[in-house]
Amino acid sequence: MKITTGFVQPGDVAVYLCPDNAGQPVPQLELRPGMKARGAVTWFYGRGEEAHVLIVGLGPEAKVNAERVREAAGNAARAVHKEGFATTVSVMLESFVRALSGALSEEEAVRAWTEGWLLGSYAFDKYKSRKEARGVERLHLVCAEAGEASYEQVLQQTAIRAEGAMFARDLCNEPPNVLHPESLVEIVRERFAERPVDVRVYGERELADLGMNGLLTVAQGSRYKPALIELTFCTDPSQPLLALVGKGITFDMGGMNVKSGRDISDARFDMGGACAVLGAMDMISRSELQANIVALVAVADNMPDAAAFVPSTVIAYPNGLSVQVGNTDAEGRLVLADALLHAGRLGAREVVDIATLTGNVGEALGLGVAGAWGDRKLVETLAGIGEHCGDRLWPMPLVDDYEELLRSDYADMNNIPPISYGGAIVAALFLRRFVADAMRWVHIDMANTVQAKAARGYYPAGATGYGARLLADFAAGRAEANRSAGSGEA
Repeated sequence: MKITTGFVQPGDVAVYLCPDNAGQPVPQLELRPGMKARGAVTWFYGRGEEAHVLIVGLGPEAKVNAERVREAAGNAARAVHKEGFATTVSVMLESFVRALSGALSEEEAVRAWTEGWLLGSYAFDKYKSRKEARGVERLHLVCAEAGEASYEQVLQQTAIRAEGAMFARDLCNEPPNVLHPESLVEIVRERFAERPVDVRVYGERELADLGMNGLLTVAQGSRYKPALIELTFCTDPSQPLLALVGKGITFDMGGMNVKSGRDISDARFDMGGACAVLGAMDMISRSELQANIVALVAVADNMPDAAAFVPSTVIAYPNGLSVQVGNTDAEGRLVLADALLHAGRLGAREVVDIATLTGNVGEALGLGVAGAWGDRKLVETLAGIGEHCGDRLWPMPLVDDYEELLRSDYADMNNIPPISYGGAIVAALFLRRFVADAMRWVHIDMANTVQAKAARGYYPAGATGYGARLLADFAAGRAEANRSAGSGEA
């Protein structure tokens, strides 16, 4: 699909963005109030050679921002694709931006609409005999700036962001008979082969040499070998090293504490943190960012084979801590501990780990906002980025008094607390034990945001790609802050 910008051009469909208090964007059409509500899409079908008109509601004008525009674009994309009769779609952005009186610039609207449209058009249908219709050949954004080259760079950058997020979605959506620890390693090698990224994979022997006993223990029940994937993007070695750490349990059967349920196919989403990190690195590696970043992805399956680890197993880590396994389904923290220790060995000064770690976080924050623990300033920075890019998170407390819930009778700590209350906080406290003193650290629990149960906004049903844009924007911000500090800029 080609995306262009410029003056009004004829198309099969004309899309109008309508906040609650908008007038009549199309004089010959009378809009009812409900048509302007957030999430509403309304068709007015043309006759003969007339273009069809799609009205997209945004809700109250005071709440219109880039995220609302992305959301509206996703809704519009699905509505257009569902009808299947459009080859050229014209979006009336210029009149919309003018009506907002400065709330959004035209460039911001172009960026947000393009990203929302691309992400909203996403469909994981590679295994369906009948593919979803995607007949739009051209998306034209009507802007005050004339000429197709006016926003060419913005469109290119936005396409890279969307492709990185969709890469994260693809990985997470793949079934476990296709994507498993060993195939993920090959996918990553292929994806980054032509990028300015150094790819190193630590296999079983290297994991043993480095004492990564969490990964080795969790993977005992799987026929697939575990790995730690290390991706290094270093275009400015003078900057302090930023580490992005992702949990990559490609299928979490729970180990010997086996999961149960009518349908547990979403256990493949337990690699959501790894997908976020890989999607972010996909974006970063296609940018001109001057940075020093390492991505660490801890990859394993958690299966209940006869060789699998069992409750009461004790794992010894190279920092001197021993961990009693109280429950094999709390495996994510066991493999993240290895990755965090490795980030310390590499000399990372800042580290963000992201994982589908606890169901408990969803009980606290619902399904739309992830939880974040750790360095307060970094958490606040991430929260601000999330509000802008749509990957929202909320600062959560590290309650030192809850450390007693990690107590074990015969090891230094247990991997699961004896009560269900505060489980997400206790999991963060567990991870903190493996963070080097010299590192500033943030932990993001995204278990509640990794998938959408039904299509909404620019999210289709299935994997959301949560975290990929968040981490890429965070890395870019930290690189710019480091550059400014190094040059003595204010």
